[in-house]
Amino acid sequence: MSKRIIITGGSGKAGQFIISHLLAHNYEILNLDLNPLPAPLSNRVHTLKVDLTDNGQVHGALHSHFHLTEPFREPLRQVPDAVIHLAGYARNMIVPDNETFRGNVLSAYNVLEAACRIGVPKIITASSLCAYGVAFAEGDVDYPSFPVDEEVDTNPMDVYGLSKVVGERTARSFARRFGTDIYVMRLGAIVAPEEMRSRFEEYVHSPAKYKAHGWAYTDARDVGLMFERGLVTDGLGFQVFNAVNDEITNTASSTGEFLQRTCPDVPITREMGEKEAPVTNRKMKEMLGFEQRYRWQ
Repeated sequence: MSKRIIITGGSGKAGQFIISHLLAHNYEILNLDLNPLPAPLSNRVHTLKVDLTDNGQVHGALHSHFHLTEPFREPLRQVPDAVIHLAGYARNMIVPDNETFRGNVLSAYNVLEAACRIGVPKIITASSLCAYGVAFAEGDVDYPSFPVDEEVDTNPMDVYGLSKVVGERTARSFARRFGTDIYVMRLGAIVAPEEMRSRFEEYVHSPAKYKAHGWAYTDARDVGLMFERGLVTDGLGFQVFNAVNDEITNTASSTGEFLQRTCPDVPITREMGEKEAPVTNRKMKEMLGFEQRYRWQ
């Protein structure tokens, strides 16, 4: 079975963990990014420098060889088996708001269009929990209800969250138009192994500060598995998944007790697991078969 995957933005934090995981499972990868991959990944994965806001460059890149050899020996003129789109501005205030919107929305459109038009059967695109509109709200805003599942309204007022919602709607449009499987992964704050101690000291000792994160997180060591489960699960059409780990990020006696104490005016729509993250990954577990391998504790 061919396992040729094009990843955009693979040189970033999440991308490096996803690439490492996929390489360990015998995937062949081409990285599209403005920045190079660090060694040793750069020894195994070629990075093609691409401006994803340029539609022509994106179309050309998706037709690219995966490896630079003399002569080219890989399967020729073969459509990639999947495209993973991670690239974009990772938050607000890296560039002015209009550029955040332009860059994120246009790159998502170009990647989705090019992949669908050449017949790529599977596209997985990264979104963010910021789409729910709490993380970068102007002022203190509550989630509409708990648990926060994929049916909760996405209503951001910030441009980064807005760009992610527009990207999700664009993906839904292309999935309907072309019949392509397109899965959206709403990533939480990605925590790398070397960050675990310092990050969770804050999460545990100052939980009130982290409502913006929904008291959820994404372990960098599990993020590759999340995307691989999307790659190997076919036939779901357009789907959105909260790509987070299982447990709440503090030591409250139970999630329900913590939420009633911290957000007393926010309705709880179902009984939650004792330590279930308020932004729940239940759908990803049920539909993609994801089982986390790492626990923050």
